Amino acid sequence: MPTEILLALTAFAFVSSITPGPNNLMLMASGANFGFVRTIPHMLGVAIGFTLMIVLVGAGLAQIFELFPIAHTILKVVSVVYLLWLAWKIAISKPPDAEKVKAGARPFSFIQAALFQWVNPKAWTMALTAVTAYTIPSQPILSLLLIAGIFGLVNLPSVSSWALMGVQLRRFLDDPLKLRIFNVTAALILAATLYPIVFDR
Repeated sequence: MPTEILLALTAFAFVSSITPGPNNLMLMASGANFGFVRTIPHMLGVAIGFTLMIVLVGAGLAQIFELFPIAHTILKVVSVVYLLWLAWKIAISKPPDAEKVKAGARPFSFIQAALFQWVNPKAWTMALTAVTAYTIPSQPILSLLLIAGIFGLVNLPSVSSWALMGVQLRRFLDDPLKLRIFNVTAALILAATLYPIVFDR
């Protein structure tokens, strides 16, 4: 892969991974509510799950949307409903100590975070764009693996920074009211990320 394309791909991977989206907002909320260490499986699930997603999308999974357009509509509906449910769960979540009195809230597991990529609209957009724009026709497999590898390397530290941001905010959220305001705000922003998906024409 030419150097200029490699640099452009790396820049795209960084910008798309570091900017706000469902993954990053959920990681920030998890960092604030559960701490960095308990959020590590979530971070790894995002990074590895998305890397695998790129490989599978590049291997031809995206063609399903061309053959069966209804599949894209179904995915969109499922994504919207699931993300709204997650936003609601974040909005009503309480401090971990208070949760332990009941059943105890838990952060996303590795598997949950990895599977979440398949109903994450931003992840689909990133994967389809990366594969379409940066795969080299003469070297499809090698370029696809390179794309996945670069995203894997760039994505983990990018998403981890959001969890760390949540941890840093935690010291200011020791008051249950402040934490509730933070969680509701994060939930509303998460729901707002659905706007371009719902109203896409």
